[in-house]
Amino acid sequence: MTTVADAPGVAATGVALYAHLLRRAGFGADRAELEAYASRPYEDVVEELLNPQDSPEVEEDVLLRYYPHFGSIDDFPAQSGRWFYRMVNSERPLEEKIALFWHQVFATAYHKAEHTPVLVKQIETFRRNGLGNFKDILMDLSRDPAMIHWLDNSENHKGRINENFGRELMELFSMGIGAYSEDDIKEAARAFTGWTFKQPSPLYPYGHWNSEFVYDPDDHDDGEKEFLGHKGNFGGEEIIDMIVEQDSAARFICRHLYNFFVADEPQVPAWSIEPPRDQETIDLMVDAYFESGHEIRAVLRAMFNSDGFKRSQFKRVKSPVEFVISVIKLSGEHRFPETGAMEMVLASTAMGQQLLNPATVEGWHTGKEWIDGGTLSERVNFAVEHVQKTDAPGVIAIADRLARRGDSLSPDEFIDGCLEFAGPLVVSDETRAGLMTHAQDGGDLKSGPDADREEALARVSHMLRLIVAAPEFQFG
Repeated sequence: MTTVADAPGVAATGVALYAHLLRRAGFGADRAELEAYASRPYEDVVEELLNPQDSPEVEEDVLLRYYPHFGSIDDFPAQSGRWFYRMVNSERPLEEKIALFWHQVFATAYHKAEHTPVLVKQIETFRRNGLGNFKDILMDLSRDPAMIHWLDNSENHKGRINENFGRELMELFSMGIGAYSEDDIKEAARAFTGWTFKQPSPLYPYGHWNSEFVYDPDDHDDGEKEFLGHKGNFGGEEIIDMIVEQDSAARFICRHLYNFFVADEPQVPAWSIEPPRDQETIDLMVDAYFESGHEIRAVLRAMFNSDGFKRSQFKRVKSPVEFVISVIKLSGEHRFPETGAMEMVLASTAMGQQLLNPATVEGWHTGKEWIDGGTLSERVNFAVEHVQKTDAPGVIAIADRLARRGDSLSPDEFIDGCLEFAGPLVVSDETRAGLMTHAQDGGDLKSGPDADREEALARVSHMLRLIVAAPEFQFG
């Protein structure tokens, strides 16, 4: 079956353009939020998103009153739930989205760390510097206790190197396969000897204590090294200096950003043999990378304002985290602490994405690999469960908006209204035919002052259930 995601790209305009931007630079927005954004110039909204420090922080005091265990820094599932709440409610959506992006690229997992504080601190680092300079991001990552433990750099010693971090720094974090040699890996490992961390206090009963980066000069190999064609007495800082100047690094990280924010690409291991699907937009991003001195904010500015981005509506399969939050945004739930917050964590995990616990150093495979028979059922069941609630704020808001369009809406008008307020969402002829069958069975939607309010809500809820179960709702 052909869906809108398979169709040639058409540039989004009007409210649809802002909806597209908020899905990618955040986790979506309800209709009232979209209309507020759409009253302003698009470029101004992009700048606001790129400068989250100008918007208020998430107020978590009330959340912790309702969920006291979210304050336990060593409770791994609770910290995932806390992050979900932030993603739903943050007025700094790109700050949370870029943290999720780096969590995907620099995948670090609880199943090895078994120490939640270092993972939480890593995500906080991504929030703080994720839009900054790529050199600073890699430097902070190289000094991050969670990453040092995850990739065994604490086992990387003078005269007895461990290549794990040096290899993944280049292969998965910065340049990609083919941009370096095996000798470069060994020399990078030598340069990062002595970069380790202070062991935290034992997990029980002192598991809330954090860890800290430690540089041990006595364990550092200070001999001459040759890396990427340069010779010198290099330490880790100089290795990162050289990496960020490489054209391969610019193209690799820009393709990662494109894959996450614009449109699905092949999986990362194929990038050395498969060219980007939108070379023009990638080139634009690479130019911004070098012109800005490696600033991620500048790369995203060029990307969000590009024609390639505006043509990329519904060209990405939503990740489980994005899908869960898009449903919650549609239903209007969890805008204030309420029961069921941990359900978001469990649902995303069942769909194949467990926050703070990616399966491997590769992170999660994206695109259509998110979808199989089991995970699709989990997605549809979760979405239907939430939009079937006729007392959900989002369902009520959509019903009220439809009522303002007239006392009686034809089946076509009913479908158009629901698709508009649930997205705006574009669907295939086949999907629309299925929606029409249901709409015609109920006749015109009566939503005026004399209409049965409960019946109108029930019909809106039923239509939304069909929409969120449609193939097109899987795409963002």
